[in-house]
Amino acid sequence: MGILEGVSKALGLGKDMDIEEYMDTIELENVDVMHPPADFYVKPVALESEEDVRVIEEELKKKNIILLNISPMARNPKLKAVVASLKEYVTKTNGDIARIDENKILLTPPKVKIVKSKRS
Repeated sequence: MGILEGVSKALGLGKDMDIEEYMDTIELENVDVMHPPADFYVKPVALESEEDVRVIEEELKKKNIILLNISPMARNPKLKAVVASLKEYVTKTNGDIARIDENKILLTPPKVKIVKSKRS
């Protein structure tokens, strides 16, 4: 028995499936086959450092909506500057930003606006 056969047997692979096929199958485990992919997503992001700003901007460029948790940086003196930077970015790109509660901020991509006035 060869090494690949031994590994295949240990992984529970049949004779018709090789390791490369098995790895491709593993990658597909997180794919939702019951629903077609969405055009855009609402993505929760925890703001842990200034480097997360790049990730957030990239997601907004992909037209995803960001639900930003700022609590990991709540005691960081740079939080205000980071939020100001994000506000400048979404304003410049015609997106929007709004505080939901003490720890959450909603950021939207271009051409998506947040209704900020409360209805009676």
